[in-house]
Amino acid sequence: MRITISAIAVILIILSSVTASVAEGEDANAEAGTIFTLWPLLDYRDSPKDGFRNISMLGPLFKFQHNKEDHDTAVRPLFYQTTNRHNKTSSADYLYPLASRDVSPEVTTFQFLKLVQSNSYRKDEPEQQEKDAMFFPFYISGKSEKYGPYTSVFPFYGDIYERFWRDEYHYVLFPLYGRTVKKGTTTRNYLYPFFSTVEGEREKGFQFWPLYGQASKEGAYSKRFALWPIFSTESSRLNTDNPTHKVAVLPLYAATDSPQKISRSYFWPFFGYTDDIARDQHEIDYFWPFWLTVRGSTRNVTSVLPFYSVDRGRESLKRWYMWPLLKREEISSSSYSQHLDRILFFLYTDSRETWAKDGSERQRTALWPLFVYKKDIRGVMSLSVPAPVEPIFDRDGIEKNWAPLWRIYQQRWSETGDSAYPLFGTFTGMRSGMKPWPMSCFRSSNFRQTARVAI
Repeated sequence: MRITISAIAVILIILSSVTASVAEGEDANAEAGTIFTLWPLLDYRDSPKDGFRNISMLGPLFKFQHNKEDHDTAVRPLFYQTTNRHNKTSSADYLYPLASRDVSPEVTTFQFLKLVQSNSYRKDEPEQQEKDAMFFPFYISGKSEKYGPYTSVFPFYGDIYERFWRDEYHYVLFPLYGRTVKKGTTTRNYLYPFFSTVEGEREKGFQFWPLYGQASKEGAYSKRFALWPIFSTESSRLNTDNPTHKVAVLPLYAATDSPQKISRSYFWPFFGYTDDIARDQHEIDYFWPFWLTVRGSTRNVTSVLPFYSVDRGRESLKRWYMWPLLKREEISSSSYSQHLDRILFFLYTDSRETWAKDGSERQRTALWPLFVYKKDIRGVMSLSVPAPVEPIFDRDGIEKNWAPLWRIYQQRWSETGDSAYPLFGTFTGMRSGMKPWPMSCFRSSNFRQTARVAI
């Protein structure tokens, strides 16, 4: 009880100090803004002219920020929400990337691990409002404009329309029986995937997988297999200007013939070749994908992995040295260029981009798990230490919800000389005339810009 009372008293004293300091700062210079730091309990800064205010408590754990029309509320790593009252929109992450919720005047969506989803569309049109929900694969519901409402309760019974790359799904006691429809073709499955039939306009087929199967559509395609995947033949695109014929007896032989491509494979993956007439390039595979060559008017490849590989295009160049030790990528055009170096995939990455039109640049350098350095197109630079996740997953959700929790040191500075650097995940600083608090430093040639750059 005494500990609780003491904690409340400390918080009240801090808030009183902040209020007094803020009032003093606003009276002195309403446009200059205020920075007050009592790390790690509290960090407050505002810039009235820019409509910016931020309060951080207990280091990076609690954040309340107002930036013009945007309001951010965070209880890291449990919750982070951004709302815009003017646009009536909001987005929230719950233990990112576990769950998220997005709201706008037209749509509201919620997802949990992409397996549980709930969506409401056309909220501003009550008569045409649509809703769907999913707990994949056990429960799916929604409404199709063409077929109407549908419900699926897997594996007992279900009807699904215009989802998952098919026009219709119907099943009873899956895998006992199922039926799908796509572009007028009906496929029925019995004890999926072993028995099935295909029906459509001038189309029919059946299979007893993996022993034998065949299907054909007059003037469009014909295919069959035996002892899948050992033997198969296929003629497709018969109603186009590029009819394609394939035959395979794996792993001994495979062939593809069409007006645009001729391909052969012998004792795959040891030897094969492809003449891509449409792309004007010739590929020879000696041991795919490690030893191969491609020669053409727009692309040339020489690959002898893991020792060396070079892939050169009209505006691109990719090279591997002692794969996966070192990879270099280059893109160069009249308007844009990029240079990317990687060592052991994500151990070290360095990306530099340039836009020729306005001369703007962007850079990102990361050494896992030690640091990440960034420079954006505005000329604002930052250095974060350590970086156990960012070099691998460069996501805004990681930056907002998790990264501040493990950062020991971060510095941000601009080309104009503004700078701020903290310890332990939260930016700290001082007002004009104040002595810096321990473990914090702040300098600026433009107070308002630094107050915003630093957050």
